[in-house]
Amino acid sequence: MPRIPLRDRLVYHLGDGALERLLKRHATGLLLDIGCGKKPYAAMTRNLVTRHVGVDHPDTPHGHGGMDAAAAAYALPFRDDAFDGVLCTSVLEHLEEPEAALREAARVLKPGGKAFYMTPFLWHVHEEPRDFYRYSRYGLEYLFAKAGFVDVEVVPLSGFWVTFGQLFVYQLYRLHRGPLRWFPVIPAAGALVQLVAYGLDKLDRAPGARKWTWAYLTSARKA
Repeated sequence: MPRIPLRDRLVYHLGDGALERLLKRHATGLLLDIGCGKKPYAAMTRNLVTRHVGVDHPDTPHGHGGMDAAAAAYALPFRDDAFDGVLCTSVLEHLEEPEAALREAARVLKPGGKAFYMTPFLWHVHEEPRDFYRYSRYGLEYLFAKAGFVDVEVVPLSGFWVTFGQLFVYQLYRLHRGPLRWFPVIPAAGALVQLVAYGLDKLDRAPGARKWTWAYLTSARKA
């Protein structure tokens, strides 16, 4: 895995942990990583699948280091029913036509193949201007079902405290400039906020707390 900036450690810890547990239960055979960039999940999947194939848009801002093929998510250069699984993390919000992309993912999946998607919900605008959507649990269930998937399971990755804490850390880092860059004040404060937010999220069992998630992890099966 690439080195994670200190300000992002909490959400990566939670997101990658949840994804790894899901992949350990369901990933097998040939896995297609759509929007792979430098293929940061190659190490995570190494002992789970026979091959991890990466595809990304030729103009991706994340580099071409992990790409096995260059293509848009709407026109994957693979035959029908080719893959046992599809992985797609933090990509669907950047696609103008998410349903078309999901249908194309379903096309290259074998019947019974699994899809694993991570998508933001309460999150700031990023990689603009190519940032189009935020997805609720119900929107994801609708899109996946419409694209031909069944057994759709949508899991929130945090509650209010982690979401609020992480966004607050990003605001703190806006002050990390000028003379303050010479002192570890902001990074130390950010690390403390993340630690407290993580603890509060663990303790918060109030009904509806996880409706404030920053992102969802979706798994689904091709019918």
